[in-house]
Amino acid sequence: MPQPEAVKILVVDDVEKNLIAMDALLRGDGVEILKAPSGPAALELLLRHEVALALLDVQMPGMDGYELAELMRGTERTRRIPIIFVTAVATDERRRFRGYEAGAVDYLFKPVDPQIVRNKVDIFVELARQRLEIARQRDQLAAALGRIQAHSDNSPLAIVEFDADLRVIGWSNGAERLFGWSAGEVLGRRAAKLDWLDPANGAAVELVLGQMVEGHELRRVETLRANDKGGTLLDCECYCSALFEGDRLVSVSVQILDVTERKRAEATQRLLIGELNHRVKNTLASVQAIATQTLRHSAGPSDFAPTFIGRIHALARAHSLLSATTWQGARLRELIEGQLQLGTIDPQRLSFAGPEIELSPEPALHLALVLHELGTNANKYGALSNEAGRVRLEWRLRGTMLELEWAESGGPAVAAPSRRGFGTALIERSLKAEGGSAVASFVPAGLRWILTLPHAGGAAELPADRPVREAGGWARGAAAAAASIAGKRFAIIEDEPLVALELGAILADAGVEVIGPAATAEHARAIIAEGRIDGALLDGNLQGASVEAIAAALDARGVPFAFVSGYGRDHLPVGFAEVPAIGKPFDPVEIVEIAGALLRGKAVLA
Repeated sequence: MPQPEAVKILVVDDVEKNLIAMDALLRGDGVEILKAPSGPAALELLLRHEVALALLDVQMPGMDGYELAELMRGTERTRRIPIIFVTAVATDERRRFRGYEAGAVDYLFKPVDPQIVRNKVDIFVELARQRLEIARQRDQLAAALGRIQAHSDNSPLAIVEFDADLRVIGWSNGAERLFGWSAGEVLGRRAAKLDWLDPANGAAVELVLGQMVEGHELRRVETLRANDKGGTLLDCECYCSALFEGDRLVSVSVQILDVTERKRAEATQRLLIGELNHRVKNTLASVQAIATQTLRHSAGPSDFAPTFIGRIHALARAHSLLSATTWQGARLRELIEGQLQLGTIDPQRLSFAGPEIELSPEPALHLALVLHELGTNANKYGALSNEAGRVRLEWRLRGTMLELEWAESGGPAVAAPSRRGFGTALIERSLKAEGGSAVASFVPAGLRWILTLPHAGGAAELPADRPVREAGGWARGAAAAAASIAGKRFAIIEDEPLVALELGAILADAGVEVIGPAATAEHARAIIAEGRIDGALLDGNLQGASVEAIAAALDARGVPFAFVSGYGRDHLPVGFAEVPAIGKPFDPVEIVEIAGALLRGKAVLA
């Protein structure tokens, strides 16, 4: 803590020994004596020092004590310094009155009584110390208030203060920034009469403040809607604080936070959650229908499993395409290439041509399933069921309709089926639901479908024989992969129990010893630390948290691994671009093939 400032006393006397005697008498802790042998010397000291008390000799050559006192009273800096006159001669009432008129608070007669001098001077020293302390506290309070005011001015909150009559008595810079009105435009007005409050909200504010007064509530949080000066409606949260003196309300401070953007974000979040819920339930309902109808038209489990999984993968591939465009739509060509990537159709036996067409989400999902059914049926019964058959797919715009032609050739002889299967019903009903149609022609040369869909958008022409990417070809080499991983130890790090169960069953069927599954980061780290695994399948995240540290631990141990995730690669941990990523839902053959490739050091990137 800093030392208190010394109290300074000015002693003026033309006799040097008197100055020395007074200095010896009055000097003490915290007291500094300023000595001046004349009036001009005293004035010079007064210009440089803050003096608490002046003891002036009355009779001095040149400028006497009365003249010096009058000069001190004529200057603002020295006007309030208390003066004690020290004199060796008696003074009449007239001279005494002149001294008091000049600012004297007392007279001392020489020779002075040391005890009396000390007692009187101590009183003024104490008063001076009190004034200094008050000034120090005043400065501290002013600084604190200044900081509070600065923070209030800089605060994102709008601070509005009401008096007991609910009139505005405080309007911060934040309130002016938020609402646009200056303090002069709102001070003194009642809450219900302010333009920045909706009519209903103005009455509500007065009601809330009135309830705080009646209930003697010290604080409350409320919401209201207010207008800024431009007429924009703002959602606000109000933090109310009431100050009472006994039962009397002094004021209510209302700190207002603009939550308009937050409210909009919450509304958007609710909308997105509702939309997500709708789409997830629609997807689950679609999966339920696919499972039921596939089972109804299957000869047995061996027929059901590949057909059902193929349809699910076709749906998942279309969802991935739509997700990549934030569910804005998908290109027709990408849907076709998706079937090639899945291996539904041999790319060497398919030719396709047509303009670049952008499809909206629902038609894209339906058409993806239609293309999958067409390819699956061609592989089972049509042109792709032998070594020589081919398929030609062309599409064109006819007015507001998109027309697709699927033509098979070189396959077995075609005859109309005796009954309609689920695939045919799926094709017809999917397009009919979009306002289109599907018509099949069973001619000896090969099956021909004419598919139509409403399409209001334009199209860009593309080359007739644009090359496509090769299919993944997971089935090729799957048997060799299974043989290569038999007897190996693979860790499954996955927090979804059903997915972990399926991954474990796939690997176990291939002869792999499954370690885990690990559903938490702690369990995963424990498995890795044991160091007795040959490979791993790692979920894209665990319980909503990143798996970057787990991936790094596997890499540090030299354990080859692949991500298994419903996310795209952009959402997987950075720094592992060379690690393959298997999308969910996954193909069992793909899992086995990648597991084998991991151990061979030849994993194919997704």
